[in-house]
Amino acid sequence: MALYKGKYRIESTRLKNWDYSRDGNYFITICTQNRAHFFGEIVNHKMILSQTGRFAEKHWLEIPAHFSFASLDAFVVMPDHIHGIVVIDAINRVSTINRGGITKHHNPMLHNNLPRIIRWYKGRTTFESRQIDPKFSWQPRYYDHVIRNETALNNIRRYIKNNPKMWNKKRNSNI
Repeated sequence: MALYKGKYRIESTRLKNWDYSRDGNYFITICTQNRAHFFGEIVNHKMILSQTGRFAEKHWLEIPAHFSFASLDAFVVMPDHIHGIVVIDAINRVSTINRGGITKHHNPMLHNNLPRIIRWYKGRTTFESRQIDPKFSWQPRYYDHVIRNETALNNIRRYIKNNPKMWNKKRNSNI
């Protein structure tokens, strides 16, 4: 880092000292680059998905099939972003590798974490979406919030569910 003297360092948006392989509920928001409306449009307070939006939805729903330690809660695809809750649960982690009859113990938390899920999701969605629109791109980062109690979880679920209904109100309030 001495070479650039911290000039080009971008601070992490992750919660400091938090282990993102830790069990819990995580509220995720991922936006498209420049908030471009790749995923469809809101019509009469309902999201109408484009083909790219269907890819975004499909790959989100596939997360538990690729990550046994993760399950999903509320989720919505919006024209320029997605919101979802990912639940990480250690009970479903595999802690050994068996190769050639030799069992090796390893720390699954080094690889079974929220950033790995998000990298996979963004990568899969990007790969398929660019078959339709080569300009498709995500913002480099994503927003996460560690959900710490049932009240917060229910508030976030309600926010996700009502997001399409609030779309035009949010847009008009910026004028």
